[in-house]
Amino acid sequence: FISISLNFLGASGTSVVKNITLSIATSIELSCRLDDTYSHLKNLKVTWKKGNETVGHINRTENSWSIQLRISENSKLGSYSCTLKGEEEMSAIFHLQPQIEGKEKPTISYEGDTAIMICKSYGYAPIAWTWYMTNGSEQIAINDSLMADKYVINRISTNVTHLKILKITKEDDGIYWCEAAFELGKSKGKMKLKVLSFMVPLKPFLAVVAEVVILVTIIFLYEMYSKKKEKCA
Repeated sequence: FISISLNFLGASGTSVVKNITLSIATSIELSCRLDDTYSHLKNLKVTWKKGNETVGHINRTENSWSIQLRISENSKLGSYSCTLKGEEEMSAIFHLQPQIEGKEKPTISYEGDTAIMICKSYGYAPIAWTWYMTNGSEQIAINDSLMADKYVINRISTNVTHLKILKITKEDDGIYWCEAAFELGKSKGKMKLKVLSFMVPLKPFLAVVAEVVILVTIIFLYEMYSKKKEKCA
């Protein structure tokens, strides 16, 4: 159960806005509170709406008005507003949107290999998915139709999408984003691809080989020196 509240603040006719990201289906209570600055206001009327549709079942306490919702499907997402009318008019708006998530740990792959990154939407099905690659400070949409030899995008299910990057090079190293589009709006997940050279795992082995070669060389030179010394004697 989640409880979230907003205070009516600011000049008459203004709105306070809060974005709320949900990861799973849940029960939630939204509350609007009258700030102490406006405690002198009388004959107040508060109306709750989802979009343009009035929402009933208002629970009122002193200077607070709330509604309780069960968010279990896409149709329950959206913008909920409470509007206070009296000597002044103010409103508070709650935007309920789903959460999407990419893989938290970096995806590590080697040059020439194929990397697969996964993005999921929890509890709610997106209308569409879009993948982006980062170029400096700019995010560039990946079009796998135009670059079929490099990228393959698969929507595994309504809530899961995969980005496959073929024949990885060092230039593919960096940050990638998956964006899910919902009726309410869009939400993004962030992932990192780390590209390694094949020389990286070989470095410890080469270091050991170098040490062995140096040791064998020292022993060989010592034997040669010992034999030479014996002949001189």
